[in-house]
Amino acid sequence: MAAIRSSRDVIIRTRDWPAALRFYETVLGFPLALREATLAGFDTGAVRLYVEAGEPHGPVFDFLVADVAATRDRLLAAGCTLLEEDPGLPRCYLRDPFGLTFNLGRVAAPG
Repeated sequence: MAAIRSSRDVIIRTRDWPAALRFYETVLGFPLALREATLAGFDTGAVRLYVEAGEPHGPVFDFLVADVAATRDRLLAAGCTLLEEDPGLPRCYLRDPFGLTFNLGRVAAPG
């Protein structure tokens, strides 16, 4: 069985993206590490918190695998639910049978 490892990334979505950015940067004091049109990343210490504009879906953890498609299929067969998938980003959000939502990402090639 192929290994699944977590990254340090957690993502949330919010309808009020500007207010969320102000909150995480000014109230909590997290340094901004990345800013794009609808996505920002904050260094919080142990994790990097990504805040995305859009419909909320709860926190999403990031799990890294060598083969996203094969792992997705194995997890679906084991009772996980596919919530959202966009190979162009890439994004593959799954929820396990116990309520954990996570993205399957590809492990970066060494080098």
